[in-house]
Amino acid sequence: MKVKVLIIRFSSIGDIVLTTPVIRNVKQQLNEGDVEVHFLSKKAFSGILENNPYIDKLHLIDEKVAPILPELLEERFDYIFDLHKNLRSSQVKRGLGIMDFSFKKYNIQKWILVNFKVNKMPDLHIVDRYMETTKAFGIVNDQKGLDYYIPKKDEVALSQFSSAFQNGFIAFAIGGQHEGKMLPNYKIIEICNALKQPVILLGGKEDEPNGNVIMETASNTVFNAAGKFSLNQSASILNQSMCVITHDTGLMHIASALKKKVISIWGATVPEFGMYPYLPGDGSKIIEPNGVSRPYSKLGNKQWYKPAFTGMEKIDVLEVIESVNLFS
Repeated sequence: MKVKVLIIRFSSIGDIVLTTPVIRNVKQQLNEGDVEVHFLSKKAFSGILENNPYIDKLHLIDEKVAPILPELLEERFDYIFDLHKNLRSSQVKRGLGIMDFSFKKYNIQKWILVNFKVNKMPDLHIVDRYMETTKAFGIVNDQKGLDYYIPKKDEVALSQFSSAFQNGFIAFAIGGQHEGKMLPNYKIIEICNALKQPVILLGGKEDEPNGNVIMETASNTVFNAAGKFSLNQSASILNQSMCVITHDTGLMHIASALKKKVISIWGATVPEFGMYPYLPGDGSKIIEPNGVSRPYSKLGNKQWYKPAFTGMEKIDVLEVIESVNLFS
C-alpha cells in the first residue's frame, strides 16, 4: 500500500535546496519506494521545487497556512517531515493531527556561540540534521549531495554575452541576505581585477546597483547579470562557469548542487552553524576573515545593540585569487 508524506520547508532559497537529499532519499527508500511525496512551501520559492522529479505534488502558500489546511486534510497524509519547525509548521501539524518528525534547530547552542563564542553545536551539516528526521524508517543518506533542476526553458545561451565570455568565465554571486555577509564593492573590484578570467556578477534586483558600480569600475572584463535573470537562469549561468565565488547565500547552495568548484566567503556568520557548501565540486574552499571575533550574529544582520559588521574588509583578496586559480 502506498504511503503518502508531507515535507515542510517554507523558505528560503538555500534552506529549500538543502532539503533535497531528504526529498530524494524519502522518495527512493521509504516503503521500498512506494511513496507519494508532497512538499509544502511558499509560492515565491516554487521555481526551486516544481522541476524536482522526486516531488509528486507541491502545496504553496503566500504567508498564512490556514487557507491551505482543508486541501492538506483531503490528502490524508501518513507522516509529516517538518524541516522548518516554526509557528507555521506547528499550525500545520496541529491541523493534520498525524505523526510528525521534526529536525532540531539548536537555537540555544547558536545563541551561546554568537554571544559567548563557545561552540556547543554538533559537528553536523544541516543536511544531516534534516536527514535525522527519517532515521526511524531506516532511511540513510545516499551521499549524492544536493539536487537542483534547471528547466530547458531557463537554460541561458552564452552566445548572448560578448565573445570574451565564450572561452570560460568566473561567476561571482555578489548578494547576501544581510550586509554582514557581503564584501564591500572595493574588495569585489580588487578580486575581479586580479582574476585571469572574465567575470559575470550574479544576484537579485537589489544587487543590481552594486553590480553596476563594480562593472563600471573594474578594469577586467565584467558583466553585471544581477537582477537581469531569474533564479533558474542564474543557476544556468552558474552551471556553465569555471568556478563560483560567493557569499553565504542561496546561490552558494545552488552552486554546490551543481557540483561546481565553490569559493565561499564568510563574514558575520560562520560555517559552524552547519550551512557551509554541501558536497560541492573539487577544489572548493571556505574563506574567512582573520582577526575578527565571530560569529557576529545568527543570520548576518545588524542587531540593535551592535554596530554594522565590518569584518568582511579583512578578507584576504590574495587568498581568494589563489583559490580560484589553483584548479580553474
